[in-house]
Amino acid sequence: MSRTIIVSNRLPTKVQRTEDVLTFQASEGGLATGLGSIYRQDGNVWVGWPGLFVEDAAEENYVREQLRHDSMVPVFLTEAEIHDFYEGFSNSTLWPTFHYFPQYATYEQAHWDAYVAVNEKFCQAVLEQAGPDDTIWVHDYQLLLLPQMLRQARPEATIGFFLHIPFPSYELIRVLPWAKELMAGMLGADLIGFHTFGFMRHFLSAVSHLLGFAAQNGRLEAGDRSILVDTFPMGIDYDRYVESAASDTAREHEAIYRKALGDIRAILSIDRLDYSKGIAQRLRAFEGLLQRYPEWREQVSLIMVVVPSRDQVAQYAALKEEIDELVGRINSAYRTIGWTPIHYFYRSFPLEELSSLYRLAEVALVTPMRDGMNLVAKEFVASKADQRGVLILSERAGAARELSDALIINPTDMHQLTEAMHDALVMPEQEQIRRMRAMQKLVSQYNVFAWTKLFMDRLAFSKDRQHTLDTDMLTPDLTEQLLTDYRAADRRLLLLDYDGTLSPFHDDPQQAGPDEELLLLLRALTDIPENRVVIISGRDRKTLEAWLGHLPVDFILEHGVWLRPQGEDWQLFQALNNDWRDEIRTILDLYVARTAGSFIEEKDFSLVWHFRRADAELGAMRARELMNHLTFITSNADLQVMEGNKVIEIKTAGINKGTAAARWLATYPTEFIFAIGDDRTDEDTFRVMPPEAYTVKVGPAPRSLARYHVNSPTDVRQILRGMLV
Repeated sequence: MSRTIIVSNRLPTKVQRTEDVLTFQASEGGLATGLGSIYRQDGNVWVGWPGLFVEDAAEENYVREQLRHDSMVPVFLTEAEIHDFYEGFSNSTLWPTFHYFPQYATYEQAHWDAYVAVNEKFCQAVLEQAGPDDTIWVHDYQLLLLPQMLRQARPEATIGFFLHIPFPSYELIRVLPWAKELMAGMLGADLIGFHTFGFMRHFLSAVSHLLGFAAQNGRLEAGDRSILVDTFPMGIDYDRYVESAASDTAREHEAIYRKALGDIRAILSIDRLDYSKGIAQRLRAFEGLLQRYPEWREQVSLIMVVVPSRDQVAQYAALKEEIDELVGRINSAYRTIGWTPIHYFYRSFPLEELSSLYRLAEVALVTPMRDGMNLVAKEFVASKADQRGVLILSERAGAARELSDALIINPTDMHQLTEAMHDALVMPEQEQIRRMRAMQKLVSQYNVFAWTKLFMDRLAFSKDRQHTLDTDMLTPDLTEQLLTDYRAADRRLLLLDYDGTLSPFHDDPQQAGPDEELLLLLRALTDIPENRVVIISGRDRKTLEAWLGHLPVDFILEHGVWLRPQGEDWQLFQALNNDWRDEIRTILDLYVARTAGSFIEEKDFSLVWHFRRADAELGAMRARELMNHLTFITSNADLQVMEGNKVIEIKTAGINKGTAAARWLATYPTEFIFAIGDDRTDEDTFRVMPPEAYTVKVGPAPRSLARYHVNSPTDVRQILRGMLV
């Protein structure tokens, strides 16, 4: 029976040492809640670090046995690994880089070496648990290398990966000396998930620039593997927060706080101590509120909860000092006998007390400088049973992509944040209810359990889709069956690609004309009355007409733009225009000037940049740049950018080999179909073929919509010669 193996840096249970006694405390985090429905059933397990350094083998065995009863498998780290892997590379290199604070990032080789070693340690722990049919779900930035390590050990494994923090732009990722290794590590997964489309877009851009893999419709083609990349906005356990906010304990705490505050209105801020959270900025904005709107003095207080985190690290210690000074200065400047502007707590709160604060507050400030999702925003929304209250939310939090009924602000704009606090405090009750009702509907529907199910369903879909792209080698036995079906048919349609299929590639495309053997082979095939031979190619019509126009073949050329059934005149698939060519030609000229050996081919309704004759490494790098450039330029145009074998082509969208081939299928009824091609453009042909058609991919990367594959044009000609017997 297949199982699910969840892997994260931390286990959902934290082991703590108190007076030489080990205690086990369950985590209340969103991930532990969401995945609790998975790892405790059907033999599933959660693999991760238990949160402390274990001193000896006996203690290890004790921890392992205790956790085993709760479906957990610990990965033990040494003190040096905790320092270099966790505090070092994970939190001093990746965290600041991914959160757009590169000035805080360190680049220590020893930290990287530890990161690799710990990912390998996690890999061994997972492999000891996972069988060949198990599903492995890896989480977060501490384990970016793990998916590829697992893939190398178990090539057919089902592996998912989810990043819980932002993914930054390529310009930040490229600064990391180990950027390529990190991207390649993530690509070991079958499904890669992010909170927002923006993070996903940055990731695809980085993969394109660094590794040269193209993506279409969220699907990456990485060598012979197809990887799905998608967005999964994480939710909360909505019902749990609703119930907690309605509990007697929460009501009692709220009553105590309300008595202490009197008639003072409350603005709430809850965050872990981190430079990415914008805590100091919101303190300054609150001070701006008191300065700009003096009528709010003695009327409103800021309740600020800061949860301790890594305050022994220099940047965090400096931030803690800055917050302390700001709170002290603001309170000193504005406090009266009966009113304290800021109530500051540097500690964590249990859930019921947090719920009481959510109930109490009229306004919540969730204004990070950069955040993955930020579940505090959703917790506040869930806790508002009376639907009164206003959420002020940073546009740089993932939650802002969903909670559009919040007051969305730029966290670095102090004026805007100050005005948002004022607007929230004077917002009419009916407007509050309208906004809160809409947000509660969304947060309740897309809760953490829906997030978990959606990810697992998409992972299964991604794996199924990969299997549909598996092709079988066209063995002698299968070839004989193909030929038997061919001979039994009275009407046959042969759809033959040219470059890389009928003829090998040539550094100069104009020198790739047909040899005498190919001409004789095509002539013999067309002499058979039952055969209708179609040359279906991306080539321009003038070239192929010069090479093969004397033969009684049909033509589908320039990827379906030009059509010519045998004995008829050339016709366009549909009316087209070339208004876009001059602008795109200017861009291509620039890349030709920067890439020795590359050149432009002009077709009637498309432009092609060839780089087969360029230096291989330079050509690949320029191709990645050009693909990104053209994709951006054509995003709002009716154009398609296609990447072929050492070529990039720009043409009108909506017309391809598949749409043209479908017209042939409809026009010329047939009993036997043979379609063969070598690159991505031929996938459009394979896509429209009926299931009984013999579809064949040519080349070393066999994953395709085709049913079968062969290795080279030599194999193709051998099959065609068999049709003559």
